Amino acid sequence: MTDSRKPLILVTNDDGVNALGIKMLIDAIRPLGEIVVIAPDGPRSGMSSAITAFQPLRVHALGEECDLTVYSCTGTPVDCVKLGINEILERKPDLVISGINHGSNASICVIYSGTMGAAIEGCIFGIPSIGVSLTNHAALADFTQASAYARVIAEKVLCEGLPQGVCLNVNIPDVQKVKGIRVCTQAKGRWAKEFYRSQDQMGREIFWLTGEFENEEPDNQHTDEWALANGYASVVPCQIDMTAHDVIQKLNHLSLQD
Repeated sequence: MTDSRKPLILVTNDDGVNALGIKMLIDAIRPLGEIVVIAPDGPRSGMSSAITAFQPLRVHALGEECDLTVYSCTGTPVDCVKLGINEILERKPDLVISGINHGSNASICVIYSGTMGAAIEGCIFGIPSIGVSLTNHAALADFTQASAYARVIAEKVLCEGLPQGVCLNVNIPDVQKVKGIRVCTQAKGRWAKEFYRSQDQMGREIFWLTGEFENEEPDNQHTDEWALANGYASVVPCQIDMTAHDVIQKLNHLSLQD
């Protein structure tokens, strides 16, 4: 049973419930409220906002102690958020926080990220939501600074909230000393040379996802990629309304009416 006097925080990720990043995040934010973790039972990177539609989901309770309950789920990060809000939690969470991801989710990676897919899902439910990532893919990366910044930002959001329809994409650089936080725009960029061509044991052609990120505006000091490259934690406010409102008037000539 949840304690309605304390903030209720739903935690998930896309690296799996046993990943170091989520364990460090849990430790960092435990003083902020009651924590319920519902995370995939294994890695689900690159899931974006994918949902499981054609097979049942299973949830397993892994442990419970004071102000901390942990579940694993056979689905995606978004499945975890949906199940938590609709079926598992006794009340609506005050915050959804996803991460800490092993690897950057800056720039265009926000589109592919399972970490941010979960944060966006929380935002769809009208819950202040944050995705947090560290620019280091290693399983045993040092999450000390990332978890400290995650707590600071989570505490701020719990106190002040976020505008309706907006969530935060937070990325922490893997540097010896983070210089501080910069609120940024999403850098314009894309992935190139995205596949490595190879053959399987039978000589049949196969393709491995790889790629090189191309930053189209490396000198733009307002972007997340610049902030990270220069030792700052980046915070990008993201919105779930993908409408290009400023283009509507330009396209009105396409409207057909009886």
